[in-house]
Amino acid sequence: MEITEKTKQILQKLFIREWTKELGWKGDCHDCGVDTEVIAKVEDDGKLTISGGAVAFPDGIDGEYFVKCENCFEKDDTLRNFRETEVFSRVVGYLRPVKQWNKGKRAEFESRTNFKVD
Repeated sequence: MEITEKTKQILQKLFIREWTKELGWKGDCHDCGVDTEVIAKVEDDGKLTISGGAVAFPDGIDGEYFVKCENCFEKDDTLRNFRETEVFSRVVGYLRPVKQWNKGKRAEFESRTNFKVD
C-alpha cells in the first residue's frame, strides 16, 4: 500500500508526540467486523511501513478512529457510514434535532407525508 504525503505528515506528528518508533491501533474492522491491529513503524533506515490494514481519523488524530483490515481496504479504501446523520425539523416554532423529540412527536414526524409542488 502506498503512503500519501498527508499520511506521512500525520504519522510524523504522532511519532514525535509519542516519542516512539512504532504506533498501533486495535479494533474491529469497520466493514467486516474482524479483529484488526494496524501497526505503523519507522524502520532503522527511516522508511515508514504500515501493516495490518488502515486507520481513519474522521475528527482529527485526537478523536475517535476507525480501522479497516487489509482485505476490506484493498476492496474499498473509503470510509463510509461512520457518522449518524442528524435530522433537524421544525417543532413548536423552532428547529430541533428529531432525535431529541419525545416519542409522540417522533411518531408524528414519521407519519408526515412530503409533497412536491411544481
